[in-house]
Amino acid sequence: MINQRRTGRLAVFGGIVLSLGLAGIATAWVNILDRGPLMAELGIHYSRYLPTRIEIPAGVPLTIALRNDDPIDHEWIVGDSAVHGRHRSGTEPVHGTRATEVSVPAGRTRTTTVTFAQPGTYLYICHLPGHEAYGMVGTLVVTED
Repeated sequence: MINQRRTGRLAVFGGIVLSLGLAGIATAWVNILDRGPLMAELGIHYSRYLPTRIEIPAGVPLTIALRNDDPIDHEWIVGDSAVHGRHRSGTEPVHGTRATEVSVPAGRTRTTTVTFAQPGTYLYICHLPGHEAYGMVGTLVVTED
């Protein structure tokens, strides 16, 4: 009888350990699957971005819907100071192939997906004439994973 009890207890204990181990593995897989694109909407109204700050973890894709509620065109350029320096003096009236440089026509919505591998602070700016000076600037903060 004593041996049967001990065997029964070991079986129950072993089952609990196995269940906890499987639960841990399942949780790890869910966390990996949850690392899919984050979603955000950025509104543009009265030549302002709303919100003016977005925070994401490094290495995680961000799919962002850029909704222009204004009767004029805008753009969303996100990057470091070199990117913005190029656009301040550049002559690109329309953007279409770079995920970090999106033209958003009046009354339209454009969607893009960006991923920043390194933590840092990046500005998003509309570089159409006068828009940056008017205050069409926001901040994208990429945090440690």
